[in-house]
Amino acid sequence: MIKVKFIGGAKKSFLKDQLDIDISNITISELIPVLLKLKPENYPELDTQNILIAINGVDSSAMDGKSTLIKNDDLVSIIPVIHGGLSKKINFKILKKQIQIIEIKGKNTINVKFIDDLRKKYPKIQFQAISSNFILNKSHLKKILFLSLNSEKNNILLSNKLETDILMRFALTTQISNAIKIVGIKPKKDFALIAIGNVTIPQSICDDLSSELKNIFSKNYDLSLIRHFKITKNELDSVYSKTPLEDILVEKASVLF
Repeated sequence: MIKVKFIGGAKKSFLKDQLDIDISNITISELIPVLLKLKPENYPELDTQNILIAINGVDSSAMDGKSTLIKNDDLVSIIPVIHGGLSKKINFKILKKQIQIIEIKGKNTINVKFIDDLRKKYPKIQFQAISSNFILNKSHLKKILFLSLNSEKNNILLSNKLETDILMRFALTTQISNAIKIVGIKPKKDFALIAIGNVTIPQSICDDLSSELKNIFSKNYDLSLIRHFKITKNELDSVYSKTPLEDILVEKASVLF
């Protein structure tokens, strides 16, 4: 027997959060038609082309994809993703570290306790949160994280913690209190949650926060970044590349000391 857990919009197709199915030792590609047969009639279709499937909290794309074998007592999580190429998370590697980014909708009341609680629940994962309007795009994010991780590797962090170094480089300041004030979590403001680990980031993090996630990098913050950091037109024009603002932000972050 296997358990199939439905996350977010997938619940609407099955009238419940979870199904217990009396099968095992089948692949994900074999499970999908089984699920479609079990779906009640006259309820929303399950878009099988736009779902993520995790086995025991591990994204199947990091395993054998649709050929991943589901064994007895496994927990299978079905997570819809948004159409149009938008996603609610991104995963990548930097210097052998596994990294997952999700963006979380702003709440009326939220503070650093949110991060503290995650750190307690997942002690082997390093977490940091950056206000969304201080992340230009995925490339900018990756380059800043590389600066911090490379500094950690070479024992030249701006502070004694990787998480604080990340905060300071996005805020372009060497003052920890200023970094927290500038790019830290604030009420009503969307923020990107950064999770860093030595192994694959547990899918359960996304599952726990599924109702709070938004489409990552769906907004453009170019102008607000230019205004906040007082980047002039002359500075932008002096950079001979296709991404002058990104290059300026990364350069400023790399020379902090």
